Amino acid sequence: MTKGFESSDKIIEGEMRIGEQEHFYLETQSCIAVPKQEEDFMEVFSAAQDLYLSQTTIANVLGVKYHKVNIRTKRLGGGFGGKETRSCNLSAALAVAARRVGRPLRCMLDRDEDMASTGTRHAFLGRYKVGFSNDGKIQSLKICLYSNSGNALDLSASVMECALFHLQNAYHLPNVDAYGYCCKTNIPSNTAFRGFGRPQAFLIMENLMSEISFSCGMTKNMIRELNFLQVGQSTYYNQKIDEVHLLKRCWDECLEKSDYEVRQSKVAEFNRLHRWKKRGLSIIPLLYGVGFTEVFMNKGAAFVIIYQDGSVLLSHGGVEMGQGLYTKMIQVASRTLKIPSDQIFTDETSTNKVPNTSPTAGSVSSDLNGMAVKIACEKLYKRLEPYRKQKPDKTWSDWVAASYMDRVSLFATGFYKTPLTGFDWNTKTGEPFHYFTSGAAVSEVEIDCLTGDHVVLRTDIVMDVGDSINPAIDIGQIEGGFIQGYGLFTLEEHRWSPSGQLLTKGPGFYKIPSFTDIPVEFNVSLLDGVPHTKVVCSSKAIGEPPLFLAGSVFFAIKEAILASRKDCGIESSFRLDSPATAERIRMACSDTFTEKFPPAVPGQFTPFFIRS
Repeated sequence: MTKGFESSDKIIEGEMRIGEQEHFYLETQSCIAVPKQEEDFMEVFSAAQDLYLSQTTIANVLGVKYHKVNIRTKRLGGGFGGKETRSCNLSAALAVAARRVGRPLRCMLDRDEDMASTGTRHAFLGRYKVGFSNDGKIQSLKICLYSNSGNALDLSASVMECALFHLQNAYHLPNVDAYGYCCKTNIPSNTAFRGFGRPQAFLIMENLMSEISFSCGMTKNMIRELNFLQVGQSTYYNQKIDEVHLLKRCWDECLEKSDYEVRQSKVAEFNRLHRWKKRGLSIIPLLYGVGFTEVFMNKGAAFVIIYQDGSVLLSHGGVEMGQGLYTKMIQVASRTLKIPSDQIFTDETSTNKVPNTSPTAGSVSSDLNGMAVKIACEKLYKRLEPYRKQKPDKTWSDWVAASYMDRVSLFATGFYKTPLTGFDWNTKTGEPFHYFTSGAAVSEVEIDCLTGDHVVLRTDIVMDVGDSINPAIDIGQIEGGFIQGYGLFTLEEHRWSPSGQLLTKGPGFYKIPSFTDIPVEFNVSLLDGVPHTKVVCSSKAIGEPPLFLAGSVFFAIKEAILASRKDCGIESSFRLDSPATAERIRMACSDTFTEKFPPAVPGQFTPFFIRS
C-alpha cells in the first residue's frame, strides 16, 4: 500500500453518500397462521422468501420441534429482499397469537406500518484515498465503507461483506486496503435488498473513477478502459475471473449499438446552444459476482412426481415472486423429460415437501433449484428408458403407464450444491463466487437547470446472461432491475423528523419510479453465443445484476450538471450524493440564483427533516 501511494503521481481523497431505498413491494408483509388440533402442529401461509428461517423462528417461539411447523407459500406480491428475514417478525407473532386463541389468524400490514418497521436498503458512506499515475492508472486505493445498519445486525454483516467484495467493479486494483463498518443506529434494522450492498459499492467506485478522469484531464471512458481487468488478472481478493473477456465485449457492443461517439458530439452541440437545458451522456460497466458468500447456503433441492396419466408435479425450494422462477423451472423439467411444458405443474413451495431450503435471494434461485430439478428429472427419465427402448413408437403417457404397472418408482428428489470453496478471511484465500456476469449501459439525460427536473432520453443495455432459458423473462428482469436502480440513484429518498420519526411512509411523500420515468427510448440486448457451462441450461443469473446499470443515469446527470457549471465559469470538480434528486441537481447547477441561497450553518437551526 505504502509503495503504491509513493509511486503514484497524484493522490486524491473524497467521500460519497448513498441513501436508503424502500422495498415498496406491491403486497406488504402478510401471513396466515392456522393451528391444528393434533399435537401442537402449526401451518403457516407466509409471504416469505426464506421458508426455512420462518419455520425455525416460529418453532423456536412456540417451543416445538421444526417438524411441527409447516410453512407454505404459493407466490409473493414482490419481495426484493425485504421478505427474507423481516417477514419472520410478523409470522412468529401471529403464530403465538393463533396458538393462544386456538383459531386461524390473518394479518397484513398497512403500507405506513410496513415502511416504518421493516427496514430498507442500507444507506452507505464511502471515504476513499486513491493514488494513480498521470495517465490515470490506479496504483493504490484505501477505502472505508460505513453502512447504516439500524438497531439490530440482521443481515448487515453479509451486506457489507458483499460490498467489500465488489468495490472494485470491473477494474484491476493492484493495492487495496478496504474496511467495512456496520453502524448501529436508532432506526429499524435495515436488511437485504436487491443487489445486497453491491450497488452502493459500485457507485462509490464509479464516482472515484470520474474523479480520476477529472484530475487527469482525460475522458471517463479512457480512464475506465485503461483500468479494466484483463484476461489472467485477479480480483483484489485473488479470485480469477474466467469470463472477464465478456466484460470488454459488452462494453464495446454497448458503445457501438448506442452510437456513443455520434451522440456525444450531438450532446456537446446541444449544450452549446442551450443555457438552461443541458444534456449528459455516460456509459457504465458491470462485473457482478454470483453466489451466496456463506458456502452452506449454495444448495438447492427439488421433488418431482410423475402421475399415472403422465402429468408431472414439480416442487422445489424456490419462491415465486414475479421473477419467473416457476416458469423457468418448468422449462428445465420440460427440456430434461422431453415433454411439453403444459404437462408440468408447480403447486407451491412448502417446508414439508422440500426441507432445509436456502432463501430465494441473491439471483441464484434458478441456478440452484434449476440444477436440482434437472437432477431429479434425469433420474426419472433414466427409469423410463427401458420402456422407451421397448416401444419407441409409443407416447410419454404410454411409457409412464407401463412403468407404473411394472412397479417403478415415479418420484425422485434432486439435490445440488455449487462447487465453491468459499473465502477464508483469516488467510484471505478462496473463491467467494461461483461465476461472474457482465454488462454495460449507456444513458442520455436532459436536465432543467432552473428546476432540477430531468428526463432520461435513451438507455442502451448489453447484458451477458449466458444462453438464456427464457429471453423474455430475462429482458423483463433487466428492464425492471434498471428502473428500480433508477429510483435508488435519482428519486427515492428517506426523510426523518429531528425526533426520529419516519416522514416518508407512503407514496405521497416517498416517490418511486412511474411510467413517465421510463427512458423515452429503451433498448436491451443480450450477448450472443456465450453459453456458460457452470449453470443449468447454460443460463446465467439475472435478477440483481442489472440494477446497478442505472448508475449510467446518475453519471449522465452529473455530466449535464458539469456542462451547466462550465457556462458559469466553474471548472472544478463537485460532489453529488445519491439520490440525485431535483433539489440536488438544481443546487449543483451553481449560478447567480443559487448564490442567493448559501448552505445553512449547522447547529443554528432545527431542520424540518434529516437524511440518513
